[in-house]
Amino acid sequence: MAEISAGEVAKLRKITGAGLMDCREALTHSGGDFDGAIEFLRKKGQKIANKRSDREAREGCVLAGVTPDGKRGVMVVLNCETDFVAKNEEFVAFTTSILKVAIEKNPASLTDLLALPVGNVSISDAIASKIGAIGEKLELSYYDKIEATQVAFYIHAGNKIATLVGFNKNLTDNQVGKDVAMQVCAMSPVAIDKDDCPKEVVEKEIEIGRDLARQEGKPEAMLEKIAMGKLQKFFNESTLLNQEFVKDNTMNIRQYLQKSDKDLTVTAFRRFSLNA
Repeated sequence: MAEISAGEVAKLRKITGAGLMDCREALTHSGGDFDGAIEFLRKKGQKIANKRSDREAREGCVLAGVTPDGKRGVMVVLNCETDFVAKNEEFVAFTTSILKVAIEKNPASLTDLLALPVGNVSISDAIASKIGAIGEKLELSYYDKIEATQVAFYIHAGNKIATLVGFNKNLTDNQVGKDVAMQVCAMSPVAIDKDDCPKEVVEKEIEIGRDLARQEGKPEAMLEKIAMGKLQKFFNESTLLNQEFVKDNTMNIRQYLQKSDKDLTVTAFRRFSLNA
């Protein structure tokens, strides 16, 4: 049996991200052959994944970032079963490595991202190796991106929520971008502005407004007017540009942006929360 050195174990661990004992086991099984050891780790992870396929992976790590030029923002979510694993530094670092690949390579889809290399193996195989090492179901469940003249991002403490916000102009103050990205995190808007709200959402809010007014005993002739007033309140509370700025409720987000640049506005945003 080939003698496995600490250096070989460390090298395999760097390649795969698997634990030290798992790497030693894999190298021992393969007789010191690295390709064989990588395959052993992948199969071990897949075996565990198959056994745990009915488990729910509701915990995880949500990360976002932007390209060096700030024109594309990316978000990824790697799920696991327990909060203990989600908070593990190695798990967060592994998710970060996937995010970096997504930022650099700009894949078109989640499937394409899984096929890209992280280190010397595909992201899909690296996840399989991690499953073998951790013993939990892991799943790269979400990947999205936005492009704009400038994109800002925010990751809430604990890596449970992240946001991306695209702007139509370059920001003269990056704090503005961070503030709006934090606003999206805190207030979870449904659209940028009232004209961006899906038709079905608007119709549902009008219907709810009518029903509430009717239950309050308002005259039938007044129901439409009351419903439209409630709809405007919904727009003010639920569309980003019309929401009160959480850091200064004397203005809404549109007004806050215009203080920085009268023509500055939001062109797109994304928000992902593990607890949504």
